[in-house]
Amino acid sequence: MSFNEQYSKIIETVKEEIEQVSRGLTEGINIQEPLKSKLFDILNAHSKHIRPLVSFLYLKALGLNIDRKQIILQTAVELVHNASLIHDDVIDESLARRNTKTINNEFDNKLAIITGDYLLSKALRDIAKLNSIPLIEMFSDTLACMTKGEINQQMNKFKMPTIKNYIEKTEQKTAKLFETAVCSSLMIANAKEKANEFAKNFGIAFQIRDDIINIKTTKSDINEGIYTAPVIFAGSVENCENGIEKTRLLLNNYIEKALQEIKHLENNIYKTALTDLLGLIANE
Repeated sequence: MSFNEQYSKIIETVKEEIEQVSRGLTEGINIQEPLKSKLFDILNAHSKHIRPLVSFLYLKALGLNIDRKQIILQTAVELVHNASLIHDDVIDESLARRNTKTINNEFDNKLAIITGDYLLSKALRDIAKLNSIPLIEMFSDTLACMTKGEINQQMNKFKMPTIKNYIEKTEQKTAKLFETAVCSSLMIANAKEKANEFAKNFGIAFQIRDDIINIKTTKSDINEGIYTAPVIFAGSVENCENGIEKTRLLLNNYIEKALQEIKHLENNIYKTALTDLLGLIANE
């Protein structure tokens, strides 16, 4: 069974909720054409919606319900994620994403940056609907963390980092939004459960997997001067593929940490789905 087939099987457990999030991404968008249609194409393009997926599975594994507030919250998370992708496309001068032309490619960098900002404003408006100052503070801290990670990455291009530096950047750029997605959903559910370590380890593992795939395929990160775990372990750009096996060990380490953090959950289809999802990430 392929990755997509296995992923589709996992997502079936919360399919209705994920579809509600997907529909919510384009609700209330009111900008001038043809940019509006282009943005709809991007937001409606095939996406894993992995942050809402992990959050919903964790909630349901605890026996908690997914109400309208949870849908609004996870829609905001996905809007933040998509805004960051649009901004990343400008930074990386990307021409396509998810088999769709990027906004910076079809229009220009200025419109792309403004569009990303527009999505962030929509996300903040949705978060405000939930009437929670701690939630607003959490998202504010997350945005600051993500941008700091990007700044550090840009400032250190073509420099060989340490694995510690790499993990710190991965926590900032990727894992922090996973942590916010899961922990904020528990917050508004008034759950006493603490899932910070699970979400952080899941997010780090997810990014390490992506970095392995990048080295095995396009090597676009290397071309941009971004040296990830395989390059660091290999000790050079030229021999980067020699670092893949050690990177897999690093990936498995974070997968195991995440699995340990959900051992206490009662056995049910949602915990099984979370476990299967971690297994899928491990088999990059």
